Parts: sequence; structure tokens; C-alpha cells
Amino acid sequence: MNEFIANPEFWVAVGTAIFLAFIVWKRVPRMSANSLDSRAAAIAHEIEEARRLRSEAEALFAQYRQKQAAAESEAQAILAEARAEAERYAAEARAAASARIARRAKQAEDKIAQAEAHALADIRAVAANAAVAAAEKLIAAKLDENRAADLVKESLSEIQGRLQ
Repeated sequence: MNEFIANPEFWVAVGTAIFLAFIVWKRVPRMSANSLDSRAAAIAHEIEEARRLRSEAEALFAQYRQKQAAAESEAQAILAEARAEAERYAAEARAAASARIARRAKQAEDKIAQAEAHALADIRAVAANAAVAAAEKLIAAKLDENRAADLVKESLSEIQGRLQ
């Protein structure tokens, strides 16, 4: 028996058994499982929140695409009206004199180009400002500062890229 007690492997086994009994007595496995379960639930909640925010952002993006399409069709109508008005001026100018015709036609073409450039610039500016403002408000209300900053930068670069 003395040989058995003097054996270091015996004491290692006794120490290991005592340690394992202490861990089981303090319910460490249950605490670990509960901690992992709560972390998994938190991650699942974050994933669901991210999905919800993404669907909201996609819906908002679809709305702005519809508004952009409506603004472009309105710009086309304005351009069509401007071209029709330019043609009326050209018809009147033909009746007056050939020199006057050339001068008026040039003025009408300049007006059309300016109206087109101005209308497109205004529409793009309004659409971009509205999209940026709405996206900033939505993201600021729903996300932490770091993620919000990343999403705003990404959205701004996408909007600028599409408007060009």
C-alpha cells in the first residue's frame, strides 16, 4: 500500500478527480452552456436585425429608383415641350426672314441644351440629396456609429456612381 501512495501517478489521479469533482460541484459545464446559449441568441438577434435593416434599405432604394424614373420621365416631357416650343419659334422665324431664321434657330438650340443640362442637374441633385438625407436618418436611427458611417459612405459612393 505504501508503494501505491508513494506513486506520483496516484496523486496526479487523485488531484484530477478532486478538480473534476469541484468543477461539477460548481456547475461549470452548465454555466458554460448557458453562456454559449445566451451568446448564440444574441448573435441570432443581431443577424435578424441586420436582415430586417437590409430589407428596409432595399425597399427604400426601390422607392428612390421609382422616384428617379418619374423624375426622368418628367425631364423628358420638359425636353419634348422645349423642343416643340423651339420648332414653333423656328416656323415663325422662317416667315420673317432668312437671316432671322438662322439667328432664332441658334437661340432655340442653345435654350434646349441649357434647359436639358439644367433640368438633369436639378433632378440629379434633388434625388441625390433626398436619398442621402433619408438614408442618413434611417441608418442613424437603426445602427451604431461605426456601422452607420460605413453604410453612409457605401451608399453615397453608389448614388454618385449611378448618377454619373
